[in-house]
Amino acid sequence: MKQMKLIITRDLDDLSLEVAKAVTAYIKKIAAVRERVTIVLSGGSTPGKLYELLASPEFKNLIDWSKLHFFWGDERYVPFTDKRNNAKMAFDILLNQVPVNKDHIHTMRTDLEPEDAAVQYEELLHEYFPDADHTFDLVLLGMGDNAHTLSLFPGYEVVHEKKQWVKSFYLAEEKMYRITLTAPVINGSGRVIFLVSGAGKAAMLNYVLSGEYDPALYPAQAIQPFNDDLYWYVDQRAAADLRH
Repeated sequence: MKQMKLIITRDLDDLSLEVAKAVTAYIKKIAAVRERVTIVLSGGSTPGKLYELLASPEFKNLIDWSKLHFFWGDERYVPFTDKRNNAKMAFDILLNQVPVNKDHIHTMRTDLEPEDAAVQYEELLHEYFPDADHTFDLVLLGMGDNAHTLSLFPGYEVVHEKKQWVKSFYLAEEKMYRITLTAPVINGSGRVIFLVSGAGKAAMLNYVLSGEYDPALYPAQAIQPFNDDLYWYVDQRAAADLRH
């Protein structure tokens, strides 16, 4: 992979704390020179502890929430009330607990047809980011035990998307539609942080970081920010197979 920074932590709690510190410092840095800070939130189980920390007094009071604008990396095509909905998780744990401007929260809609929701979200992103080389300030990502990130799954054409920023597709393995950001819009971001935890991801993490470039098999490899500002925070169990 291109240049990146690897931080190995003791466990998920330690990982979450270190990322909370890094995210808070980075937000403060950007907010000091800009009127807004744009952040992509990740779904999945790994970032839950991080969101809890950011909503806690220790970190909440260090952040100027009025400047933050939130987006999502991907969404399952289920209602907002469904526990599988990524946005619902973030609202429950983080966004309902902090003084963020609700007009600055941009969920992927699941009350429209998937393709229409993708088109609408892409239009919104182009309004925010007219320069494709400079998109989000901060992107938080996870990685599955099959090396997927966002809803970029092995064997699906969306992994190779070069132009569109948002796509919808049917994920056969889960018998549901997904809406996802694609590599081009993520790679224009100011900073990308992966959070990876657990022994079940150790083998794939090694392939992603040390193996040949093959995003068809290891979609997380498609995330290579133009400015090389890429961080991988992994716990010891996830790092167990790393050769370097």
